[in-house]
Amino acid sequence: MSPILLPPNQPPARFYKGGPRISTFRSITPPSGPRQPEDWVASTTCCHGQTSLGLTTLPSGRLLSAEVESDPTHWLGPEHFAAYGADTKLLVKLLDAGERLPVHAHPSFSWAREHVAGAKCGKAECWYFLTPGTVHLGLKEGISDQDLLSLIKAQDSEKLLSLTHSLDVEANQTIYIPPGLLHAIGEGILLVEVQEPSDLSILCEWRDYQIDGAADGHLGLGFEKAVTGVERKGRSKEEIMALVSSPRDFGSVVAEESREYFELERVEVKEEVACRQGFTIMIVLEGLIEMATETRQTLQLKKGSTVVIPHADGEIKLRGDGEVVFARPPKPT
Repeated sequence: MSPILLPPNQPPARFYKGGPRISTFRSITPPSGPRQPEDWVASTTCCHGQTSLGLTTLPSGRLLSAEVESDPTHWLGPEHFAAYGADTKLLVKLLDAGERLPVHAHPSFSWAREHVAGAKCGKAECWYFLTPGTVHLGLKEGISDQDLLSLIKAQDSEKLLSLTHSLDVEANQTIYIPPGLLHAIGEGILLVEVQEPSDLSILCEWRDYQIDGAADGHLGLGFEKAVTGVERKGRSKEEIMALVSSPRDFGSVVAEESREYFELERVEVKEEVACRQGFTIMIVLEGLIEMATETRQTLQLKKGSTVVIPHADGEIKLRGDGEVVFARPPKPT
């Protein structure tokens, strides 16, 4: 199984608007509905509460998850398989915020393991920005459980948003979002989201969105328990900025502490570049790229192309003029 050029995988009827920016980036037909804001790239993860929605179907018609389970050493490598089994340990999305996303948080694995039946991981994530915009993350000052619960009950979106740090970001910057950190992506942003492979969210607002947050925003636990998975302490602006990369960075573009969950590299292609072996999800950011591996001579790629590369394909060689990002699972420990 050689590197595979992937079609879009945009689950329908999500609770927020978006999708056209993904179509423009990928040069594909726009989605049929206004709420297809995510492209789940090379996904072996289901949308929360679903049995298949979110899973990537390969051009062959088989699910990527089935291919990985049938030959995990081929896909993931012997060291990864020895450490993690047939779990890719990775979920990548293209995300188009057609409106500001609600303030929410994702739990850590230690919290999810205790409270969410069947949880195999938490949901640390990072954002690689393809367009500029404004984001909100982390509390400026600490808040008690009771005060947070009161804001959630009142659905006081304006107050809740005012408690968070507001950051203006540029294209090619990356922000790491630790588990538990409250955050919201601003309207008009297109980004690559790299995360642990789960779809666990704790919603603190839903007033203006197509979701019944009172029923579905607390992972079935009730908000009194759910908010214990949210970081309630304050962070200084300096602490928040420590999570943000420079738009001029190449190589690894994630905060060091995030590398226990995933890796993300930005690679500039000038003539020929050799990249290390390993299970990889690649997205072409700019230019025209020719990719070759030890098992495939050439694959022609352009801006917006998404590719999944098995470990067994060996070293990856890129030729041309452009930029790509490589998302990879954490190194086995």
